[in-house]
Amino acid sequence: MDRTQNPIVNILLRFGFLVVFAGFFILFAAWNPVFLQGGNLLNIVEGASVLMILALGMTLIVATGGIDLSVGIALDFGAAFAVVAMKSYGLDWFGAACAGLIGGSLVGIFNAILVVGLRISPFLATLSTFFIGSSVQRIFTNGGGPISHRRMPEEFRNLALGDIFGVPTEAVIAFVLVVIYFLILERSIWGRRIHAMGMQRSASIVAGIRVNRILILCFVGASVTCAVAGLIAAANIRMFTPLSGFSYLLDAIAAVFIGAALHPRGRPNVPGTVAGVLFLGMVANGLNLMGLNFNTKDALQGIILLSALALAVAQQRARNR
Repeated sequence: MDRTQNPIVNILLRFGFLVVFAGFFILFAAWNPVFLQGGNLLNIVEGASVLMILALGMTLIVATGGIDLSVGIALDFGAAFAVVAMKSYGLDWFGAACAGLIGGSLVGIFNAILVVGLRISPFLATLSTFFIGSSVQRIFTNGGGPISHRRMPEEFRNLALGDIFGVPTEAVIAFVLVVIYFLILERSIWGRRIHAMGMQRSASIVAGIRVNRILILCFVGASVTCAVAGLIAAANIRMFTPLSGFSYLLDAIAAVFIGAALHPRGRPNVPGTVAGVLFLGMVANGLNLMGLNFNTKDALQGIILLSALALAVAQQRARNR
């Protein structure tokens, strides 16, 4: 008998990721009642905000047909420029935030020069940016020491620790960026051009799409977005920690590709990325509530992520048959 005729296999192939998501949600809720409490669910959303913002920037680049391995560097530069602007130059919170966004934009501009100007592939270009940016941070901090600013303005700290009508500010910022990215990528002519580039670059050029200009805007826009995540990260701990952005890179890639596998056409999309980020946040929170030690938790998290990716890809293939 064809295995796809098995009702259980058929359900997994059609709704694999949703089954995994719901299964772990039920497991964590049954294991620890605290999981379902409103405060904990809000903690999941709040804790996933920085990753959500970073994953949005990654989604934009992957939609063009490339990848950005330097999103963590843009986060780090955003945090570094903001902290140094406040600590060394006495800028207020708004000036520091602008400085952080400028710092992130430099990463995007450098990537655009490599990809558009020198025609280096996005993978190699952004990998080079990652190594260069990492070295710059070590040199600037004399080996990688953090730069703290304990007298950080309260307005800046509120980017991470404040709230708007009871909702954490960082979650509100992430939500606003999700809406903006959704409108751009899923509901605009510009978004359709980006997806066309990602699927058929040569056909897009023939159709008259200004591919290079769009690539430049995408790389700069993605890096500025990641710099916003850097501002939140710096505000949360009142310091800049070199290379802290690297810890988000693999999760951002995983979230984007989970979301792409969920799309009928297999393309990167904002709703899918949001689902991927929330899944990763839920798993991390649930495993913490289970009280597992660090090594066991990381191993299980990797296995769960691999299973989710495998089912999402199988779901996409079943849909395309």
